[in-house]
Amino acid sequence: MREIVVQSTRPSLSRKAKVLLAVFATAVSAGVAGCSDSDDKPATPELTVRYRNNTPVEAPAAQPWLEVINTSDHAVSLADATVRYYFAADPAASYGTGCEAADKLGCSVVATTINALAGQAAGADHYVQLSFTTGAPALQAGESTGRIALQLYRTDHQQLNQATDHSFAAQPTWTKSTKVTAYLRGGLVWGEEPAGSAQAPVSGPPVAAAPPGIVFDNFHYVAPEDPAFYKHGWLVRTSKGSPGIPDTWSKAGVSFPGDPTAQGGQVLQLQAKTDGTKQGTTQAQVQTVEDKFLTGTFAARIFFSNAPASGRDGDHINQSFYTISTNDGAGAKYSELDNEYMPNGGWGNRGPLLDTTSFYAPDWRKETTRRHRINLQGWHTMVITASDGVVTYYADKRKLFSAKGKFFPSKAMHVSFNTWFIDLPFAGERTWNMKVNWFYCNTQKAMSAAAVQKAVDGYYASGQNFIDTVPKL
Repeated sequence: MREIVVQSTRPSLSRKAKVLLAVFATAVSAGVAGCSDSDDKPATPELTVRYRNNTPVEAPAAQPWLEVINTSDHAVSLADATVRYYFAADPAASYGTGCEAADKLGCSVVATTINALAGQAAGADHYVQLSFTTGAPALQAGESTGRIALQLYRTDHQQLNQATDHSFAAQPTWTKSTKVTAYLRGGLVWGEEPAGSAQAPVSGPPVAAAPPGIVFDNFHYVAPEDPAFYKHGWLVRTSKGSPGIPDTWSKAGVSFPGDPTAQGGQVLQLQAKTDGTKQGTTQAQVQTVEDKFLTGTFAARIFFSNAPASGRDGDHINQSFYTISTNDGAGAKYSELDNEYMPNGGWGNRGPLLDTTSFYAPDWRKETTRRHRINLQGWHTMVITASDGVVTYYADKRKLFSAKGKFFPSKAMHVSFNTWFIDLPFAGERTWNMKVNWFYCNTQKAMSAAAVQKAVDGYYASGQNFIDTVPKL
């Protein structure tokens, strides 16, 4: 068969054109490969933050509820995680924060601090930093921390306006929020930092977990009605009875004002007021709900007042810090370890004086008391230790009194602070204030005031406002 040759009429390509065509083909091929299904999907973050907030724009306290979810395919240590909630502070205002509730974790493994941002950012010059102690469990893949209810408030307790806050949203249902950032081992893994801000690095070792047998509270609360106050085991007394002027206990005298002389800048204040009549008298008492304390160290930093905040001086006022068991009557076990400061004296004794009292068990009517002629005006760390059969009382580093034998506690107690009038010697309005900076308890051992202060300093530095690792007895 004859071979037929067909000659193309298409003009031949130049060498330059052939090179360009090859480059184009390579680019197209690479583009098609880059459009695979797997590359279309963004990388899954290791952590995701969900947010909920039921408070209005203007409120006594911001209440951001946060939930951290492990959205990776591996376990994540919460001690390596940090979360930041951004807000714009009011000029010259001081702020407080804390954990109201952590449903799955407990507030004892949560730390919160308030930090200033550098740089100019819309809606943010400060942030609440949430971190977790080494006592927090690891989050498994897909697992959530559950609700972590935070609070943010002004320590002068003026209303907050959250309208311009970077992280705020009126969000009554749980939703993902990229306005809250999350970090792992210092690296950003979730959210958008405020534009223009200079972020302080997330660095340093994880916050150490509190050992068993510890209670610490620095009273960072909004009001006596604050749900966190009750969830953390405290009760404001309104019931009838003694001591002092019977049936005059009121929550009106309990507050949590800012105080620049206090460590951390905020206190529990117990105020007693009177006009000289029972009807015009209110006394204040705060106590733990549970009787779960027996031995160890009980300490509080207290501001005792030698003079009224207003009105005429001269009252027989009693400012107390003590542990006490339920009184089941004569013959039943009973324990009480008592500090009572009376700047103007009482019961026929001149002041200022401090009574340290250990009550007899099983008869609550018997006691051993040592009376100290001591001026405690101002801040003092009061320590009671009950260890190895001996109860010892201290004011700062000064040992005051020891009791042992039958006066050693034998029945579980609760902790109480109160301010009350022994009697009403004259007419006229007057007001007395006692302040408590913090309370610390270690049920495992006796500690000096210096050792207590070192532990407390560590909790303040790490942002651990509340710890309770003491089980019920």
